[in-house]
Amino acid sequence: MPVVAQVHLVRVGDVPAVAASLVRAFQDDPMLTYMFPEPRTRERAMLRFFKLQLRQTYLKRGLAYTTEDCRSTALWMPPRSGPPPMRDVIAQLPMLWVLGRRAGAALRLVQVVESRHPKTPHYYLGGLGTDPHWQGRGLGSAVMAPVLETCDREGVAAYLESSKEANVGFYRHHGFEVTGEVDVPDSSLRLWLMWREPRRPTS
Repeated sequence: MPVVAQVHLVRVGDVPAVAASLVRAFQDDPMLTYMFPEPRTRERAMLRFFKLQLRQTYLKRGLAYTTEDCRSTALWMPPRSGPPPMRDVIAQLPMLWVLGRRAGAALRLVQVVESRHPKTPHYYLGGLGTDPHWQGRGLGSAVMAPVLETCDREGVAAYLESSKEANVGFYRHHGFEVTGEVDVPDSSLRLWLMWREPRRPTS
């Protein structure tokens, strides 16, 4: 049942709750499972991963929107030059420690993804996660809305990579279209590349 969600930019004090919610949301995500394949340590490693992403990237240079109770969060990077945020994070020594033996595989994954990253200025949706107990209630749409509205107002595109084919329809509902697919070498991981042209404001 849809709920009315109050949305705000993630604050420093929100980081623990947001990170914990994202861990639950991405527990079976193919990309995160690829990066953290060991089930016994995955939850702890993902928690460190999301905390570091939030503090070092999205709170400093991005746009992280969450619901009032931190049950759903969208992680955006605004149009800019340079590499996407994942390489920024992985290149940091703390993240290399979190990834451990998977650091090399994660870096190769980033290289594959970056090779297909559009050069046209756009808002980049680096992650969207809703606590599983609260999915299907419109929270994901709510936390995406502020930046999608900015895209339409500014006439700027948006872009994302989805590692779940089941999510493609959700993103299509919000104006994204598949522009390509990427199969990660030596794995079963496939990514759907999705681009959204800005919508004209309705009169």
